Amino acid sequence: MDLTNAQMRDIETLIHPYTNLDAFRQTGPVVMERGEGIHVWDTNGKQYIEGLSGLWCTSLGYNEQELVDAAMEQFRTLPFTHTFAGKSHERAIELAEMLKEIAPHDASKVLFCGSGSEANDQQIKLVWYYNNALGRTAKKKIISRKRAYHGVTVATASLTGLPANQMDFDLPIDRIHHVNCPFAYREAEPGETDDQFTDRLAIELDEYIQREGPDTVAAFIAEPIQGAGGVLLPAEGYFPKIQKVLNKYDVYLIADEVICGFGRTGEMFGSQTFDMKPDTISVAKALSSAYLPIGAITVGEDMYQAMLDESRKIGVFGHGFTYTAHPVCAAVAIKTLEIYKKRNIVGHVQSVAPVFEGRFAKLADHPLVGDARAKGLIGAVEIVADKSTKRAFDASLKVGAACQAFAESEGLITRALGGDIVALCPPLIIKEDEINEVFDRLERALDATEHWVTKEGLRSA
Repeated sequence: MDLTNAQMRDIETLIHPYTNLDAFRQTGPVVMERGEGIHVWDTNGKQYIEGLSGLWCTSLGYNEQELVDAAMEQFRTLPFTHTFAGKSHERAIELAEMLKEIAPHDASKVLFCGSGSEANDQQIKLVWYYNNALGRTAKKKIISRKRAYHGVTVATASLTGLPANQMDFDLPIDRIHHVNCPFAYREAEPGETDDQFTDRLAIELDEYIQREGPDTVAAFIAEPIQGAGGVLLPAEGYFPKIQKVLNKYDVYLIADEVICGFGRTGEMFGSQTFDMKPDTISVAKALSSAYLPIGAITVGEDMYQAMLDESRKIGVFGHGFTYTAHPVCAAVAIKTLEIYKKRNIVGHVQSVAPVFEGRFAKLADHPLVGDARAKGLIGAVEIVADKSTKRAFDASLKVGAACQAFAESEGLITRALGGDIVALCPPLIIKEDEINEVFDRLERALDATEHWVTKEGLRSA
């Protein structure tokens, strides 16, 4: 195919995350030019519905003028200052106060950073710091879950339970462990009810901690909904049962709210939707509607007191980033949280979620769809070769990626995840008629995928 000048320049200059770098040299990028509301346009003038909010993040859609104005005002006033060595600024203080007020646990302090990966990296460091302060120098292991996604730094890619994030990067690092995830469609045993399934996972976790040694296990990290792992909704009752095990062994619970936070599931935080009682949360993405990079973690009073003890001993809290609580990013995040409140975005999600969830439920009847799952305004379909046996297509056929491409030709941006899972996570401002248009386009893409699969005889491949 003929590539444009911009595509050729891109190929020769950029490394693209989560891309087959070799195949990409033949296809080149789709170069985006502008956005408005739930839509984006490429440089050829083609309009798309941004069905994944960029990367699960552009919650208020594109070209939200209040966010642009907030950034410009802060640029003119104080474009940069830092929070090192006792310095501060009003935007950092105000944003921390707002996050403390809405956090789904008793937060004492807030520690800012630049991304979700950095937020979870901070969580690891503080858990280790905390246990050193308490003299529990062996209590350092952190339990994550298979198919989890918690970031791509050396430490957080170790937490992530997806093979491609670890293969040939010499990961995971020591002291990071993984247990089974609560994905009933693939992980439940034949005939096992949700209650039996979650009981089993809780027992397995208890036994795992006992084998490792309770005095060595420090924390358990979990997304309320496992996003990049396939939009995996926990079976009902899962988190309360897990929580009992964690409480039994004094294991700290970290809620990774990077995707679920700020209304995505129909509550302000996914923890509230799924009855999690975290000790701390990690946030990013929708904190600023992705207009500028900012992340944060909340710190409970017990953790803060341990940090004080270590600071007295060492003489400094030896952690922080140049852009921690960057004033322009913080100003945009403040305005984002103000918009969520004044426009009742959570209430809006609750009002349109039945349409979104209902259209997903309808997709379960499609001949390619083995499972359709959704909560609030996030969901996915799992494409299978045989619905009755849940048999997957051979991964080399890339059926999910083909469906993503067919959707893109229909003007819908989705994301194909591992296991031929196609995900949707539209901006939270989406309206009912727009939701129906999203699914009309996705249904046509699934029909085109089914036609291709049948024509090529892929079910028997």
